[in-house]
Amino acid sequence: MNWRKFFYRAHGDSPFKRLIIHLILIGACVIAVYPILRIFTISIRPGDRLLSTDLRIIPKDATLNSYRLVLFGDPVTKRKSDFFLWLWNSLVITLTTATIGVILSASAAYAFSRFRFPGRGPGLIFLLTTQMIPAGMLLLPLYIMLSRLKLINNYLGLVIAYSVTSVPFSIWILKGYFDTIPLDLEEAALIDGTSRLGAFYRIILPLSTPSLAIAFLFNFMSGWSEYLVARVVLQKANMYTWPLGLWTFAGQFTLAAGRFAAASIMIALPAMALFLYSSKWLVSGLTLGGVKG
Repeated sequence: MNWRKFFYRAHGDSPFKRLIIHLILIGACVIAVYPILRIFTISIRPGDRLLSTDLRIIPKDATLNSYRLVLFGDPVTKRKSDFFLWLWNSLVITLTTATIGVILSASAAYAFSRFRFPGRGPGLIFLLTTQMIPAGMLLLPLYIMLSRLKLINNYLGLVIAYSVTSVPFSIWILKGYFDTIPLDLEEAALIDGTSRLGAFYRIILPLSTPSLAIAFLFNFMSGWSEYLVARVVLQKANMYTWPLGLWTFAGQFTLAAGRFAAASIMIALPAMALFLYSSKWLVSGLTLGGVKG
């Protein structure tokens, strides 16, 4: 074996460098996946055992009873499961938030990107500074505003609260991407008789699919796993989202660890499916070759 070629190659990466890179990536994957595997282990333990000296991923006495209790309720205590209600409430709120957020942020980002108007620079800076305010500081003003609008215990109130915090960052994401789209494409469409609004919908938005997907995912995830604002706005049990519902498994002195872990695993599946489905759009470069050069 030529050890010199193993450690050094004039053109391209050497086998040793590729080996180190793969080892680092494998180690990073193990670090990221292991906590999820431990949660899965807790979910298939009998009873509500949270701590155990057994480090095996699948214990000897593994059972799916926790999943059955989360999905179908407890037949012994005759307590019905509200898991699908929590999931439905979360999907309605987050999908509405993501859709409204993308519409508002795309329109505003296009205005900031293509037009020059008084206050444009300070407006962008103001949007950026809003992201520096901790969410906890917004709870009191949000609650006062929503209570006066009679939107407490209302899904619309929670959608407004989530949109207020997610739209400014989405505007910055989309504005940066709109800046990379050549003006020649819009000017050609305007010459052909398309209006400014038509050029926005027919030219800019189709070419901005990657950034729109990122903005949609950001708006979706900002509301999907949020607990603090939802705890303040939603106070009725039948309106709980899944973060609020999961905390019903925790009592003052007890914790249904198995059901808590099982529900956490199942809740992660829709978000993973959405990310995997939209990942094909998370690639830039769709505008390459759009203008002859």
